[in-house]
Amino acid sequence: MKYIQTLSLAILALLAVSCSNKEKEATTMADQKPQVKIAKATSEDIPQTETYTATVESDVKNNISPNTPFRIEKIYVEVGDYVHKGQVLVQLDASNLQQLKLQLENQKIEFKRTESLYQVGGASKAEYDNAKMQLDILSTQLKQLSVNTQLLSPINGVVTARNYDSGDMYAGGVPVLTVEQTNPVKLLINISENYYKLISKGMNVDITLDAYEDEAFSGKVTIVYPTIDEATHTFPVEVTISNSSQKVRPGMFARATVNFGDKNHVLVPDEALVKQIGAGDRYVYVYKNGKVTYQKVQLGKLLGNKYEILSGVNPGDDVVIAGQSRLANGKEVEVVK
Repeated sequence: MKYIQTLSLAILALLAVSCSNKEKEATTMADQKPQVKIAKATSEDIPQTETYTATVESDVKNNISPNTPFRIEKIYVEVGDYVHKGQVLVQLDASNLQQLKLQLENQKIEFKRTESLYQVGGASKAEYDNAKMQLDILSTQLKQLSVNTQLLSPINGVVTARNYDSGDMYAGGVPVLTVEQTNPVKLLINISENYYKLISKGMNVDITLDAYEDEAFSGKVTIVYPTIDEATHTFPVEVTISNSSQKVRPGMFARATVNFGDKNHVLVPDEALVKQIGAGDRYVYVYKNGKVTYQKVQLGKLLGNKYEILSGVNPGDDVVIAGQSRLANGKEVEVVK
């Protein structure tokens, strides 16, 4: 019994010593300053670029159709064919044309007869004028019908749609053919009003296409629209791409990168950034006079292993790049290398 009592007392003594040591250790840890590593914030002239997505469009698009219902005698082209301005694309049924030619020949004979009678007093001025008017009307109709029996391409381009076959009756609605000019082609992008004074006609634009991942294309600003959309606070800009190779096709998905010039902005290592839990805000600990302050920053672009900082840090500031987990605003720290 005495042995057990002695053993218990010994264990209690050991526990007391252990607790005392832990309290001393905790106190020592609390008194220690967190160790951090720092780096200097720098500044550089950084290109201010923005990338916009758009779908390639043809520069000109023409729907080819007759003015009135006609039977289609022959379509000479297929989708994908290159056509030239003035080329005959469609021949319409010319049976009405032959009938009108016969009527015109008969009217010419009638006019000559009336003219001869009028010259010798055998026909009145009204009869002469009426015969002349009928001749003019038929001549005009024949000229119009002659033009309308052939559908010509108004541009150099590519046939992108064919909606009828030879022998079909055109009755309106969808066009017989669609011809699009594919050199050049264009993009329509919507740019924030913040850049309105920075963009102008003739500016170069870098183009990439999903269809050609490893190839770069170039375009130029050709139209800057003069009004701002009050709902989106953007304005349209048309970018034209030279396409003599015909590689860029309408409907392709494109990305257009516009350079609005250089601005001098702060750069900090990406290790300096701290994300606020539960929010998308980013912060940086700035070291000064032995303490750190918690600075909210506005990020620009990631450039290699550094971030462009638009606000929140000044050039020359010392920023913490390691040891942030034990920090708080105003905390005293020890800088280590």
